[in-house]
Amino acid sequence: MEDFGLNEMLKMQISLQDKYKDKWETISPEIGRNKLLWMLGEIGEVIDIIKKYDEETICKDEKIRADFVEELADVLMYYNDVLLCFRITAKELKQHYISKFEKNMKRW
Repeated sequence: MEDFGLNEMLKMQISLQDKYKDKWETISPEIGRNKLLWMLGEIGEVIDIIKKYDEETICKDEKIRADFVEELADVLMYYNDVLLCFRITAKELKQHYISKFEKNMKRW
Protein backbone atom coordinates (compact mmCIF):
# COMPACT_ATOMS: atom_id res chain seq x y z
CA MET A 1 0.00 0.00 0.00
CA GLU A 2 2.20 2.79 -1.29
CA ASP A 3 -0.34 5.60 -1.50
CA PHE A 4 -3.03 5.80 1.15
CA GLY A 5 -5.66 8.27 0.08
CA LEU A 6 -8.68 9.87 1.64
CA ASN A 7 -11.20 7.87 -0.40
CA GLU A 8 -9.64 4.64 0.83
CA MET A 9 -9.71 5.84 4.44
CA LEU A 10 -13.34 6.94 4.12
CA LYS A 11 -14.35 3.54 2.73
CA MET A 12 -12.58 1.80 5.61
CA GLN A 13 -14.28 4.12 8.11
CA ILE A 14 -17.70 3.40 6.58
CA SER A 15 -17.06 -0.34 6.98
CA LEU A 16 -16.16 0.23 10.66
CA GLN A 17 -19.31 2.27 11.14
CA ASP A 18 -21.39 -0.46 9.49
CA LYS A 19 -19.84 -3.18 11.62
CA TYR A 20 -20.44 -1.33 14.90
CA LYS A 21 -23.70 0.44 14.01
CA ASP A 22 -25.42 -1.15 17.03
CA LYS A 23 -22.66 -0.06 19.43
CA TRP A 24 -21.49 3.33 18.12
CA GLU A 25 -23.28 6.62 17.57
CA THR A 26 -24.77 6.98 14.11
CA ILE A 27 -23.05 9.09 11.50
CA SER A 28 -24.93 12.38 11.27
CA PRO A 29 -24.21 16.10 11.47
CA GLU A 30 -25.56 16.12 15.04
CA ILE A 31 -22.95 13.53 16.06
CA GLY A 32 -20.14 15.39 14.25
CA ARG A 33 -19.59 17.56 17.33
CA ASN A 34 -18.99 14.46 19.48
CA LYS A 35 -16.58 13.04 16.91
CA LEU A 36 -14.60 16.30 17.00
CA LEU A 37 -14.39 16.10 20.79
CA TRP A 38 -13.19 12.48 20.62
CA MET A 39 -10.62 13.54 18.00
CA LEU A 40 -9.34 16.24 20.36
CA GLY A 41 -8.91 13.57 23.03
CA GLU A 42 -6.78 11.55 20.63
CA ILE A 43 -4.75 14.65 19.76
CA GLY A 44 -4.15 14.99 23.50
CA GLU A 45 -2.70 11.47 23.54
CA VAL A 46 -0.34 12.43 20.68
CA ILE A 47 0.68 15.52 22.66
CA ASP A 48 1.32 13.40 25.76
CA ILE A 49 3.86 11.35 23.81
CA ILE A 50 5.52 14.50 22.50
CA LYS A 51 5.71 15.93 26.03
CA LYS A 52 7.17 12.72 27.42
CA TYR A 53 9.81 12.00 24.74
CA ASP A 54 12.15 14.07 22.61
CA GLU A 55 11.91 14.06 18.83
CA GLU A 56 14.85 11.72 18.34
CA THR A 57 13.31 9.10 20.64
CA ILE A 58 9.97 9.33 18.82
CA CYS A 59 11.74 8.89 15.48
CA LYS A 60 14.11 6.08 16.50
CA ASP A 61 12.59 4.03 19.34
CA GLU A 62 10.38 1.42 17.62
CA LYS A 63 7.82 1.00 20.41
CA ILE A 64 7.42 4.70 21.13
CA ARG A 65 7.21 5.45 17.42
CA ALA A 66 4.56 2.74 16.97
CA ASP A 67 2.54 4.23 19.85
CA PHE A 68 2.91 7.71 18.34
CA VAL A 69 1.81 6.62 14.87
CA GLU A 70 -1.09 4.59 16.34
CA GLU A 71 -2.38 7.67 18.15
CA LEU A 72 -2.07 9.69 14.94
CA ALA A 73 -4.09 6.97 13.19
CA ASP A 74 -6.77 7.36 15.88
CA VAL A 75 -6.85 11.11 15.13
CA LEU A 76 -7.29 10.35 11.42
CA MET A 77 -10.09 7.87 12.12
CA TYR A 78 -12.08 10.47 14.05
CA TYR A 79 -11.23 13.06 11.39
CA ASN A 80 -12.71 10.78 8.76
CA ASP A 81 -15.77 10.23 10.95
CA VAL A 82 -16.24 14.01 11.07
CA LEU A 83 -16.04 14.14 7.27
CA LEU A 84 -18.66 11.39 7.10
CA CYS A 85 -20.90 13.07 9.67
CA PHE A 86 -21.00 16.28 7.67
CA ARG A 87 -21.08 14.43 4.32
CA ILE A 88 -17.84 16.05 3.15
CA THR A 89 -16.47 14.19 0.13
CA ALA A 90 -12.85 13.76 -0.83
CA LYS A 91 -13.56 15.89 -3.91
CA GLU A 92 -15.02 18.72 -1.82
CA LEU A 93 -12.16 18.58 0.67
CA LYS A 94 -9.60 18.56 -2.16
CA GLN A 95 -11.19 21.66 -3.70
CA HIS A 96 -11.02 23.59 -0.42
CA TYR A 97 -7.58 22.25 0.45
CA ILE A 98 -6.18 23.44 -2.89
CA SER A 99 -7.85 26.83 -2.46
CA LYS A 100 -6.38 27.21 1.03
CA PHE A 101 -2.97 26.05 -0.23
CA GLU A 102 -3.03 28.67 -2.98
CA LYS A 103 -3.97 31.40 -0.47
CA ASN A 104 -1.13 30.34 1.81
CA MET A 105 1.34 30.28 -1.08
CA LYS A 106 0.56 33.95 -1.73
CA ARG A 107 0.46 34.97 1.92
CA TRP A 108 4.04 36.19 2.42
